[in-house]
Amino acid sequence: MMLIDTNVLMYAAGAAHPNKAPSTRMLERVAHGALAATIDAETLQEILHRYRAIGQWNASRQVFDLARQLFPSVVPISAEMLDRARTLLDDYPALMARDALHAAVVMHEGFDAICSYDRDFDAITATTRIEP
Repeated sequence: MMLIDTNVLMYAAGAAHPNKAPSTRMLERVAHGALAATIDAETLQEILHRYRAIGQWNASRQVFDLARQLFPSVVPISAEMLDRARTLLDDYPALMARDALHAAVVMHEGFDAICSYDRDFDAITATTRIEP
């Protein structure tokens, strides 16, 4: 099982970009059952936050709804995951809080990897990052 990072969903839904086609193909594999993957609650929050912040609420609703269709089961964020994220922030000073939380989910749930374009995950020795 792998965790899909927000940027994969946003590239797939967004305008023309070199990451759009690989992201779309990855999500199609998930949709067809060829790849076991999920998202966490923070991913959905990031979608709402980012699109709202840039004044694209209609796009936010569409991407959110598509994510919920593709991933009907979402990993909830627990206090234990937040505790681990806090420790990761101590261990990796350059790591952003949202990335620490996603990494904590991967570790807590025992997932194989996180699928992301964000190279900051590469610094975390307890996780594996793959790109679509």
